[in-house]
Amino acid sequence: MNMHAIRVLVVDDSALMREMIGDAIRDASGMELVGAAADGQKALEMLDRVQPDVVTLDVQMPRMGGLETLEAILARRPLPVIMVSSLTQVGASVSLDALDKGAMDYVGKPESPQAAQTVLRDELIRKIRAMAGIDVRRMLRVRTERAERVKQRVADMTAQAAAPAATLSEAGAAEFTDKCIALGISTGGPPALTTLFESLQSPLPPLVIVQHMPAQFTKPFAWRLNSISKLTVKEAETGDALRPNCAYIAPGGRHLRLEKSGRSAKITIVDSDPVSGHRPSVDVMMKDAAEIFGNRCLGIVMTGMGRDGADGCKAIRAAGGYVLGQDEDSSDVYGMNKVAYVEGGVDRQFSLDEAVGTIMLQARRLFGRSLAGAC
Repeated sequence: MNMHAIRVLVVDDSALMREMIGDAIRDASGMELVGAAADGQKALEMLDRVQPDVVTLDVQMPRMGGLETLEAILARRPLPVIMVSSLTQVGASVSLDALDKGAMDYVGKPESPQAAQTVLRDELIRKIRAMAGIDVRRMLRVRTERAERVKQRVADMTAQAAAPAATLSEAGAAEFTDKCIALGISTGGPPALTTLFESLQSPLPPLVIVQHMPAQFTKPFAWRLNSISKLTVKEAETGDALRPNCAYIAPGGRHLRLEKSGRSAKITIVDSDPVSGHRPSVDVMMKDAAEIFGNRCLGIVMTGMGRDGADGCKAIRAAGGYVLGQDEDSSDVYGMNKVAYVEGGVDRQFSLDEAVGTIMLQARRLFGRSLAGAC
């Protein structure tokens, strides 16, 4: 066995899932299955003995559930934990809670034997490789400190919101109708977007977002963001007309396309082949945004694995738009945003802490409107 093999502990109450995940790990080069546990208590008993580098953790288990097990693991050893969730609304909700509590990533359980190859042998193995060796202690500290700063900013903005100057009339919002913000994000995205949407303020152009997620996850995630944001956030649907101060999240497993409609655009959801290895694809959405909005488009690429979005960012810049890229230090995974930056698709990098101010400032510069008093 390779001395540098990634040691993986699998925790799942389903014997079939333990076997399927275990087989995928055993067949992957540079990985070693060091243990399999049927519940959280057994996993904790094995933790110190098997010394895993990465843990895959079932969301719903008897005796000790996924969230409780996650917190116990992180309290004992700050390991990368990847949640393995059933593709249900409950599974999605618990997985999103787990990301808030320190899980590094998640996958949805395959719904059929045919899906097992893609989900377990491709997606899960890729995510295990990406998470192995990550400094979880530092990331948890950064997330905690960031959450405290966000809480303070939200409190400050709530106090300022009492002033009439902080509101925007419908007539004012209409000036953003022919503009667009196109945002692509993947691994590490839910905590990052939560940080962003807790603080974003109107007025803003329509935001179109591709977050790589399983199909059943995007609607609950959109509900979450909507509940904490002053913007309106929804899962995108065919026929949605882009409106200022609204954010549209591409549904998992389907591409979000944009079609010109009057001064703005409307959304079409399609089931065509994956692009850049993904469906939905950031590249697909960004290229449409670049073609329709040209120099009235602001592109944003954030944390995530792979290169999806790199070509889309270049398309936005080629059309006269401007692109922001999240920097390495504030990214859970410096992948998509790194490729876009290295290949010349990013005009300026930003840290997540300064994201709100940077986006608002660049919107003012790019769209030629003063947002003073509105953020």
